[in-house]
Amino acid sequence: MNMILRGKLGLLCLFSFISIALQAQENYKDVNTKNEHTVESVYEVKNYDQAKLKFRKKPKNVILLIGDGMGVSHVFAGMTANKGALNIQNMKNIGFSKTQSGNNYITDSAAGGTALACGVKTYNNAIGMDINKQPVKSILHYAEDNKKATGLVSTSAITHATPASFIAHVEKRVMYEDIASDFLNTDINVFIGGGYKHFTERKDGRNLVDELKGKGYMVYTDLDASSSFKDGKLAVLTADEHNPKYDERGNMLELATKKSLEILSNAEEDGFFLMVEGSQIDWGSHQNDASYVVGEVLDFDQTVGAVLEFAVKDKSTLVIVTADHETSGMSLEKGNMKKGYIKAGFTTGSHTGVMVPVFAFGSGAEEFQGIYENTEIFNKIFKLMRFKKD
Repeated sequence: MNMILRGKLGLLCLFSFISIALQAQENYKDVNTKNEHTVESVYEVKNYDQAKLKFRKKPKNVILLIGDGMGVSHVFAGMTANKGALNIQNMKNIGFSKTQSGNNYITDSAAGGTALACGVKTYNNAIGMDINKQPVKSILHYAEDNKKATGLVSTSAITHATPASFIAHVEKRVMYEDIASDFLNTDINVFIGGGYKHFTERKDGRNLVDELKGKGYMVYTDLDASSSFKDGKLAVLTADEHNPKYDERGNMLELATKKSLEILSNAEEDGFFLMVEGSQIDWGSHQNDASYVVGEVLDFDQTVGAVLEFAVKDKSTLVIVTADHETSGMSLEKGNMKKGYIKAGFTTGSHTGVMVPVFAFGSGAEEFQGIYENTEIFNKIFKLMRFKKD
């Protein structure tokens, strides 16, 4: 074999290795169609008497829950599977968000997340950057500036597109190590999700876990191990990359959210902002797997239930549930509420351009009615929290 051919083969192997490494976090997008689902168990939904609910006019706290890829069909599939009831149904103020990105009719999660986090339309792949690749402050950063505690929770890696949009500024979503570094540039109080290796197995040789500890964080790799930690800065990196799917990880999302609410409530700051992502609704949709989708929706909705319970007791919390985009063009072709059965159809293994629902509950919830751009969710939170631009 001559030297030129060897060189070409070497370059090909190198590029293949780089491509595999970059896409390791995206392998959930492989289509594996499963159209039917029948629920195995049903959970109880608490219904609140809306006439008896009393909230302060302006929120002290904001909890934004993002069901990645979750459209109306996903919600109704979950409702059918749980035999007619979801916690989300307690959220009576409902609107719709238009999800188009700054350069495409179909957004990706990076541009969609950045629109929600930062209030700007940007190009697909951008994290916390505007269309001109300039960094923009997120609602989490503004919350910090206004003496509020902050937190992020995700069933994906915490460095993945949606949570990253709230804390990082990079030109491409696959820059996971750069995203992890940006956690050291904030004073976020609590974050829980996967992505441990992006903090430790790095090309630059830095160990960000040690650096987090140096900044006063307690760092765990297991959520149960953090159960006795009540007060202070907390990081829980629950997986090397992503967490497993709902039927393997248990109620991690609900427990992580409750732990975050505990930490944020005990913080000395004046209120808090928390983003919680049900990441894998999107992944089941990419795979066209109805059971995967429904399981993740129900897991997400049980977390919504825990958050609503907190808001009812607190009386000064705004809860928002929405999506960054719809995935799979999911439709419901058959169903049975009594049996918890659905049969789904899918038009694509990718994202679509349809509007997604926005549900709101608590202080200022009425502001979220109507049809508006996804960037308005940032603007509405910003206005309700009485923040000021720099």
